[in-house]
Amino acid sequence: MTTPHPRPRGARRSIAVPLGIAAATALAFLPNAAASAAPAVDGAAGSATAAADGPDLSYVVNVRPGHGSSAVAKKAIAKAGGTVVIAYDKIGVIVVHSKNPDFARTIRAVRGVQSAGATRTAPLAAQSSDDLATHQVLTEAEAKKAAARATSGQDPLEPLQWDLPAMKADKAHEKSLGSRKVTVAVLDSGVDDTHADIAPNFDKKASASCLGGAPVQKDSPWRPVAGESPHGMHVAGEIAAAKNGIGVTGVAPGVKVASLKVAEPATGMYYTEAVVCGFMWAADHGADVTNSSYYTDPWLFNCKTDADQKALVDAVTRASQYAEHKGVVNVAAAGNAETDLAQDEIVDDSSPDDTTPVPRTVKTKDCFDIPSQLPGVVTVSATGAKGIKSSYSNWGKNVIDIAAPGGDTTAYQTPAPPATSGLILSTLPGNQYGYMAGTSMASPHVAGVAALIKSTHPHASAAQVKALLYKEADATPCTDPYDIDGDGKVDAVCVGGKNKNSFYGAGTADALDAVTK
Repeated sequence: MTTPHPRPRGARRSIAVPLGIAAATALAFLPNAAASAAPAVDGAAGSATAAADGPDLSYVVNVRPGHGSSAVAKKAIAKAGGTVVIAYDKIGVIVVHSKNPDFARTIRAVRGVQSAGATRTAPLAAQSSDDLATHQVLTEAEAKKAAARATSGQDPLEPLQWDLPAMKADKAHEKSLGSRKVTVAVLDSGVDDTHADIAPNFDKKASASCLGGAPVQKDSPWRPVAGESPHGMHVAGEIAAAKNGIGVTGVAPGVKVASLKVAEPATGMYYTEAVVCGFMWAADHGADVTNSSYYTDPWLFNCKTDADQKALVDAVTRASQYAEHKGVVNVAAAGNAETDLAQDEIVDDSSPDDTTPVPRTVKTKDCFDIPSQLPGVVTVSATGAKGIKSSYSNWGKNVIDIAAPGGDTTAYQTPAPPATSGLILSTLPGNQYGYMAGTSMASPHVAGVAALIKSTHPHASAAQVKALLYKEADATPCTDPYDIDGDGKVDAVCVGGKNKNSFYGAGTADALDAVTK
């Protein structure tokens, strides 16, 4: 049994390394969204409308997919003191607000309701946090020095991007930059589509804000606001920063990128209702790949043995599987807690992270990180400049699917010149560039490779793209012993063979094979 390494709020999405950088992750699994249920009938457990005498919370109510079941449930929801925000009838997920402290218990007793639970422990519009993803901005002097080293065909800052040759993306770009018919949707804190490296590839029609669970497009709400985390912007650049003679180059610089804002500006929280909206919108608006560099708040692990948490897993599972059935490849970060996710028990001392955490021991057969451990989701671990597991990255046999560059502190993994930092360089809001590190950065590298595969094989299904992703990965054997800080003590134990192990899954993502095979 292991206690996750101490970390700031959202360690799955942001890791604090000595220079102040960012990272990410997620993980989950759950019952089939199409599971049968008792016939839906009108009425709630209580005959009178519930009193509104508690904090205003958000809930998800899960019923059998279809308009009929949703219509019946809405009557019961109103009787129980709830207000419907939006109903995703295709997957049977209804987002509700209620001040009735017994709402979840009451609605779960309604026939036809398969699960229901609060998506947060803090009241709506009552959270506050200044613990946003940190980053290191590239200075003008560093930029000029890098540009002077750029060779013909390189963007000015590409010499600092050791991560591209680490996965043969530089060689891939000589063959293909990817297709403009392919879109990667970034579910995150927002993307600044006015950035010179993002604007050429930005897909506005596929972008929206999903805050609160309902999509909005008016007035470009997918952008990060002033003072908000630049996390989503960094992720977007890693995937599809244009190869245009400006700044950096993305893994798939010829594909389109869309922004689905799912992180609340004031808190950096990624709540279930927003995540569900993100997957649904991406699926219905032409996305081929999604990237999720976060875990769904407020629970680091959502346990099926808890009625509220089971509902959250159920809702996000239905949404992500709906997307995959529509042909979308869903990619997610494995997390930055330096934890073996395959062990039987883990101590979670950071949940719920929107109020007061209460330490608990979770059993991994019942408790999952969402969305990264959901069925079908590609779970990504991080590697550093030496090509071995990053110091912070989670691992786990049959949990990690594939690995990719996510960066590491330079003291642990130093890149070869002309690169100067072991972190990942990418775009920041306001036409800036900066460094971050984490599985948050590894996941978009894989999303970029998936986009290149889809560009090469435009008629491939999501399952076929994933199969190629794993088949084309560079087999990476276990690092044994793994002593990342060189103190003579083993820091993590890798198990498995060269082609499938707990550190690197199928291996390190290969961009060159994605465009040539």
